[in-house]
Amino acid sequence: ESNSLTCWVVFCFLLRTFSEGGKLLVVPIDGSHWLSIRPVVDQLGQRGHEIVVVAPETNLRIDSSVHYTMKTYSVSYSRDYVEAEFKKLGYRSFTPQPFLEKISKITNITAMFLDSCKRLLSNKDLIKYLEERKFDAVFMDPFFPCGQILAEYLSLPSVYIIRGLPCGLEFHATLCPNPPSYIPRFFTCYTDCMAFLQRVRNLIASLSSSLACSFLYSPYNRLIKEFLQQEATVLELFSHASIWLMKYDFVFEYPRPLMPNMVLIGGISCTQEKALSQEFEAIVNASGEHGIVVFSLGSMVSEIPMKKAIEIADALGTVPQTVLWRYTGQAPPNLPKNVKLVKWLPQNDLLGHPKTRAFITHGGSHGVYEGICNAVPMVLMPLFGDQMDNAKRVESREAGLTLNILEMTSKDISAALKAVINDKKYKENIKRLSELHLDRPIHPLDLAVHWVEFVMRHKGAPHLRPAAHDLNWIQYHSLDVIAFLLVVVLLSLFISLKCCLFCCRRCCFKRGRTRKPVKAKSH
Repeated sequence: ESNSLTCWVVFCFLLRTFSEGGKLLVVPIDGSHWLSIRPVVDQLGQRGHEIVVVAPETNLRIDSSVHYTMKTYSVSYSRDYVEAEFKKLGYRSFTPQPFLEKISKITNITAMFLDSCKRLLSNKDLIKYLEERKFDAVFMDPFFPCGQILAEYLSLPSVYIIRGLPCGLEFHATLCPNPPSYIPRFFTCYTDCMAFLQRVRNLIASLSSSLACSFLYSPYNRLIKEFLQQEATVLELFSHASIWLMKYDFVFEYPRPLMPNMVLIGGISCTQEKALSQEFEAIVNASGEHGIVVFSLGSMVSEIPMKKAIEIADALGTVPQTVLWRYTGQAPPNLPKNVKLVKWLPQNDLLGHPKTRAFITHGGSHGVYEGICNAVPMVLMPLFGDQMDNAKRVESREAGLTLNILEMTSKDISAALKAVINDKKYKENIKRLSELHLDRPIHPLDLAVHWVEFVMRHKGAPHLRPAAHDLNWIQYHSLDVIAFLLVVVLLSLFISLKCCLFCCRRCCFKRGRTRKPVKAKSH
């Protein structure tokens, strides 16, 4: 009887959990971006929510799961094309490229996103299915603007998860103060303490990036008009987001203003490390007192030019540590005995091992935060995107050293690696950052889950939206008030001046009338 009662209680609890579960639509981006959104989606699925993930049928990382339903749509490109584009992106980062070639590369990826969006919005069966599901909210990566267009069409509140958008678009969309005097722009590699000339360049970068963004997102304006039957820009649609989950915190990022609907979830990918497999445990134990170095340039870099690989291998052979290098390309002929090439490695679990002495990384936000969480000093080899700025933030706190992948030599790599391993200041500084980062009331993953559920429960977060969104540019900067006060002051000065002149004339006129005429003397 007690067993029956227990089963009944468990059944009622499960029934209550699932009955309270909401419906969530997820519109992610393939690649490393999916690695950030996936843990949140999985946890929401475990909490009883009904989740539908909409993704292109051709993708590299977005796979099916018991925690959500996958809905795909056809696209014009193949898996081989996507793999080739990402492979080129990583491979070409090691060789100097003309500016126009870089622009061409960005244009190709942008065109791929745009085509994907067109295919999604034109899939009538899928759109009808999404309408019938009656979702509570949309959870998305705004790097792919199509998710917000879909949210507008379905009249649903949206939750964003990002590290940052091109041109700082997230701050324009939220109307968040973003002064270039102490907030460095992406790709400038400046800190928050800039000299005069750096502030000049930072301001120019801010203005020029705004023009670049208008060019980058302008093709979506026509899609918005066709699909939503209204004139609007991507920036206007982004301003409708309920919550922005920002993948950083102020241990890593420089202090700056934020808006009420911007929530910091830096370190969301940092989880409790698991026990290593027998294979990796054996390698770590065999390293002896010297320990290991973890080396990974991210999931998008599968191969690098052989000349550069030989230089790297030569440098790795100069340290006594065992180096675990995640690399799927052709092994360099001079590979030292202390270097183990692996196609995959449990990065977070290895970084959490007490024998790990250093972490060689490309500076992606996932890797950097795993390094901070586990207090491992870093040698950073940024390749593209925000990685240069991420590396600068780590280096400015003396928790690691940055190398220029185009100019670095074997000596440079060796010197940097020996420095972060042997110089105690790097270990002390990264340990201090780790302690600050981990001293928090709630894990970033739980915080992200809370805010997604919050928006689902309350159908948005309008109480966090500032009235600034209802003002035009003139009103926002109080130019009309300044103009009014200026007119009042000038008018007052004008009236005062006229009064003074009038009084002066009156006084002079009276003095002239009261003055007696002097008679001339007769002789």
